Amino acid sequence: MNRAEMNRLIEEHLSAEAAGDVEGCVAMYTDDVVHDSVGFPGGPLSGLDAAKGFYQYLTTNLKVDDLKVNHAYYGDDFCVIEHQARGRVPGEFLGIPGQGKALDFRLLHVWEFKDGKMSRENIWLDSGAIIAQLTAQ
Repeated sequence: MNRAEMNRLIEEHLSAEAAGDVEGCVAMYTDDVVHDSVGFPGGPLSGLDAAKGFYQYLTTNLKVDDLKVNHAYYGDDFCVIEHQARGRVPGEFLGIPGQGKALDFRLLHVWEFKDGKMSRENIWLDSGAIIAQLTAQ
């Protein structure tokens, strides 16, 4: 898969996530997708229904207003992107009530692709920065 096709799938996925569109979040996944948000309870998740459950939680509790690429790396069937995320937490995140607080944190996405779709997504969050911001007075 070429870089342009990977980027198209990634952009569609992230746009759906920002819009709170759970079905759109998983529309570019293979049926047997593995979704692994490292550190979240219950992961890694397998299959579309499990991934939808994750996005129902995420889109309710975290609103990302801005997502910038810090670094991106591509291989034949994978892409690694470090993002800087800015947003707010209207619900709870990492078990901490957000109360609408703003967040600014780094995250690392690793996507694998097969048959023209995303077959795996790994996410690592700077949970230390997130917890510090959510618990600050």
